[in-house]
Amino acid sequence: MATESNAVTPLALPVLPLDDEVVLPGMVVPLDLSDTDVRAAVEAAQAAAREGGGKPEVLLVPRIDGTYTGTGVIGTVEQVGRLSDGDPGALIRGRGRVRIGAGTSGPGGALWVEGTRVDEAVPDPLPGAAAELVKEYKALATSWLKKRGAWQVVDRVQQIEDISALADNSGYSPFLTTAQKVQLLETVDAVARLKLAIQWLGEHLAEQDVAESIAKDVQEGVDKQQREFLLRRQLEAVRKELAELNGGPGSGADESDDYRARVEAADLPEHVREAALKEVDKLERSSDQSPEGSWIRTWLDTVLELPWTERTEDAYDIRGAQEILDTEHAGLQDVKERITEYLAVRKRRSERGLGVVGGRRGGAVLALVGPPGVGKTSLGESVAHAMGRKFVRVALGGVRDEAEIRGHRRTYVGALPGRIVRAIKEAGSMNPVVLLDEIDKVGSDFRGDPAAALLEVLDPAQNHTFRDHYLEVELDLSDVVFLATANVLEAIPEALLDRMELVRLDGYTEDEKVVIARDHLLPRQLERAGLEKDEVTLGESALRKLAGEYTREAGVRNLERAVARLLRKVAAQHELGDRELPFTVTEADLRGLIGRPHHVPESAQDPAERRTAVPGVATGLAVTGAGGDVLFVEASLADPETGASGLTLTGQLGDVMKESAQIALSFLRSHGAELELPVADLKDRGVHIHFPAGAVPKDGPSAGITMTTALASLLSGRLVRTDVAMTGEVSLTGRVLPIGGLKQKLLAAHRAGITTVVIPKRNEADLDDVPAEVLDTLEVHPVTDVRQVLEIALAPASAARPEERIPAAA
Repeated sequence: MATESNAVTPLALPVLPLDDEVVLPGMVVPLDLSDTDVRAAVEAAQAAAREGGGKPEVLLVPRIDGTYTGTGVIGTVEQVGRLSDGDPGALIRGRGRVRIGAGTSGPGGALWVEGTRVDEAVPDPLPGAAAELVKEYKALATSWLKKRGAWQVVDRVQQIEDISALADNSGYSPFLTTAQKVQLLETVDAVARLKLAIQWLGEHLAEQDVAESIAKDVQEGVDKQQREFLLRRQLEAVRKELAELNGGPGSGADESDDYRARVEAADLPEHVREAALKEVDKLERSSDQSPEGSWIRTWLDTVLELPWTERTEDAYDIRGAQEILDTEHAGLQDVKERITEYLAVRKRRSERGLGVVGGRRGGAVLALVGPPGVGKTSLGESVAHAMGRKFVRVALGGVRDEAEIRGHRRTYVGALPGRIVRAIKEAGSMNPVVLLDEIDKVGSDFRGDPAAALLEVLDPAQNHTFRDHYLEVELDLSDVVFLATANVLEAIPEALLDRMELVRLDGYTEDEKVVIARDHLLPRQLERAGLEKDEVTLGESALRKLAGEYTREAGVRNLERAVARLLRKVAAQHELGDRELPFTVTEADLRGLIGRPHHVPESAQDPAERRTAVPGVATGLAVTGAGGDVLFVEASLADPETGASGLTLTGQLGDVMKESAQIALSFLRSHGAELELPVADLKDRGVHIHFPAGAVPKDGPSAGITMTTALASLLSGRLVRTDVAMTGEVSLTGRVLPIGGLKQKLLAAHRAGITTVVIPKRNEADLDDVPAEVLDTLEVHPVTDVRQVLEIALAPASAARPEERIPAAA
């Protein structure tokens, strides 16, 4: 049986505004009659009731921010009297929804409006889905009310069977916002209202559960802290009582006594022992809650862990050490000789009782400077192995804080000793081999300059009294062998470089690379590829081609990557059934396995495709951060009709290189007639000199004779020989001046397939540093004058014209 709704008849009722409040049907609320609008509406309703009979009725309309809603609730004034605080009030019961219409007239000073009842009929009995909603809402409401202790309200909610009344009952919920209550009021469908009430009540219960969980965790943490504080105070009281019973200044169980015993039992230098005992005295006077006690304990632990008197015995088998270095590293003779000399001197000093002179021992500070991949870092381990010492690596790349070297002051939170002290602690001895890796990458900012802090560490005359900010006691570093590695010599501060013995590693020759690949790289990559030694074999010709044409570098990193890629390809083909093992990789197999070569020498290219196939292009030699390299110089003259004049330089050139170009041009202008060059072209036409690889900055004077040769080739129409490369500074009088980095440049020429090299006469002595196998493949011409350079580098005039060498179609 369905409950019938009221007839749709317009009602005229006085408006009782509710500021930021909402009353739903079924709710009974007390209202304060001291408000003018409320009192006017109630009095008007009473006047109308006296005339028509029945109870006074008002229209309860929410007024949100001064705006009335479109739906209100018809309310019956049940009682008028005094509220609990003594003010006049009225008790009003909401009965049903009313859609507000136009205004009308009525008795009293209240606002009267016409309205229409909009309550919907609810079926009886309820459908299954609606009944489930009723059951769910009652369960949620019961759970919430029980948490609040409202047991009487629980019984009343359980007795409500009407779905509309149950949904409107949620209007009593204090956690609903005014906007949510307005939404309930304006939702006519009872099932939809109940769904909204269930959703909001469920969300509120979930929020309550989270809040209760957080409150519980906080309370447990507070209880734990209070309990710990109480127990610590009790422990302190027990210790105090024990100390009084024993008659001593501190408890026998006190950790300060433990530290005192450890310091006295440790084998410490006298000055370190005195400093440690002073700190133990401070620890005994401090309380457990004092932060100073924590600092002292950490400092004492650090001091006691350092190997103050531990030293490893050097291996004085000089020949054995040399064999170890030769076995683990090919080439690098300068470093090997320096280590051998160091060990020989150490042995003789030890035999003559000169181990310590003036408080200093015979340590060493070497700077290994060279391009990436030549083995600077791995050389440190080999040196430690050869000497029988411990090895520690300290990475300095990107370090900008001076405290990283000297340590922090103990008063700072999280203070630590510097990296040098930590390296000694890690090594477990006072004479390890410490590798200071990438010392040229050290930076500086407002926190200090780490390179300046290294001045004392790397000074053999001072480092026997090195003082770390954290330890604040002298540490003897004079017996440590420091090896510093760097790629760029210019990036090392001059004062720091002055304290180190410089050893240059200029890269490997092709023969050395083949040996390294065969003896070191190939076995390691075979293991990483999961291959046995006899399953894949690389012939010497294949390794030579990998080193010469697939990789062109000073080191061997890319060569190792090429070998690894080759072995991975063979392993994959074997797993796919395309390759039988064992397999020998020959020179002819490389292209099919890893593609075409990336660095074909100019001498191996077709004559018409070479860069020097046209006049105005010369081959120079340069030194970069990655070692030596071949540098091409291109020159051209502008068309006279364009009116261009002067000198144009491109390729990111530095000031020194720009000045070299001006000098080369000035020399040719002043000596053009002598060299039989049409110098008139230099006056009337613009000259453009370009260095390819324009994205790479370039600077230095050593390209002077290369630019002069390129301009002379352009003016004379004679080609520059393909097999010739040159390096040297030029003067205004045509003298060829010395340059630096000759060994690296000749190694680059050798890698590029150059056979003839022109160098300054005054650099002839530097040829002693160049490996013999490289010199055997190069024809080196020491010169003193540019005229000699042009005579060697320029091809004869009969073979100079490009139109005779390049087909017209090209």
